[in-house]
Amino acid sequence: MSIDFDKIGKLGFGYMRLPRINGEFDEVQINKMADMFLESGGTYFDVAYVYDGAEGALRKSVIERYPREKFQVASKLPLGMVNDERTMEDLFNTSLERLGTDYIDFYLLHGINSSDHGERLGAWDFVADLKAKGKIRHIGFSFHGHPDGLKDIFTKHPEVEFAQLQINYFDWTRPKINAKRLHEIACEFNVPIIIMEPLLGGKLASPDSPIADMFKELDSNVSLASWALRYVAELKGVFVTLSGMSNLEQLEDNIKTYADLKPLSENDHKVIDEAVKLLNSLPRIECTECNYCKDCPQKIRIPMLINLYNDFLIHKTSTNLSGSYNWMTGGFGKAKDCTACGVCEDICPQDLEIIDTMKKISKLFD
Repeated sequence: MSIDFDKIGKLGFGYMRLPRINGEFDEVQINKMADMFLESGGTYFDVAYVYDGAEGALRKSVIERYPREKFQVASKLPLGMVNDERTMEDLFNTSLERLGTDYIDFYLLHGINSSDHGERLGAWDFVADLKAKGKIRHIGFSFHGHPDGLKDIFTKHPEVEFAQLQINYFDWTRPKINAKRLHEIACEFNVPIIIMEPLLGGKLASPDSPIADMFKELDSNVSLASWALRYVAELKGVFVTLSGMSNLEQLEDNIKTYADLKPLSENDHKVIDEAVKLLNSLPRIECTECNYCKDCPQKIRIPMLINLYNDFLIHKTSTNLSGSYNWMTGGFGKAKDCTACGVCEDICPQDLEIIDTMKKISKLFD
């Protein structure tokens, strides 16, 4: 079964960052958002097994309230939780139960960086069997790795029908992501693309960002988010761009952008390039991720937390960073656990002031 692109709107609704009140889902607002999204022509809803409560929220707000043929559901198999095929079956069946549906339209191997992990666990055969049984419609994966790993997957697994890639104008040429090359490889293999993180977790839409005034001067009548969405919307091979919308206002703004999708001009691209240069010029902690400090007595993942703090320093916002912090510290030490023992600083080749940095990170997130 080939993907019916005509049934899918260009904007996808990511259920990763739904609105909450006192820690509980704001079901009234979520229902309004789902209604507005569907009424605008959107049909693609993205959840994952590991998104806290997202599959159940989608069941309540959409699956129980609309005919099944009116929308598509995407969910993901968390390979980090998989030991064997039985575990995969349990995880998939749990997703079906949470969602309250008999099948999943788009099922992804979640967060892989090469074909090896999936092959070792038998995950590729597992999802192929699910498709043969009609329990999923399309096989894909979300990717967080080097371009060579992406090429490896496409080469070894021609059965892949789509790939979810992190693409935005900040990461386009950033060595750590190299979104431009990821996009080129997907196009070379003619694999349809779902874009994730087009706003870099909301950081490219923050009014506190150093680049905000640049875009306001360019056109004060459009949102910061619209520039990032328009940037990826014109890329070849993209059939859905996910946005993890957290309130009605964000949804309305994104719908407005896609309702009248204007191509970026040559001058628009120049301003975006200047914005990226500005962000890259901002001071940050020059951690090289050498991992000399990996044996922290408090089990603090120091390089990961420093990278997170750099995001704050560059974009001047902590939007959505708390969730990343909680994930990074799950089962590991938090910044507040630093005892200032100095083991890390004694061994750091860059002579970084790690203890002081942990205090600053703790003040932000603990």
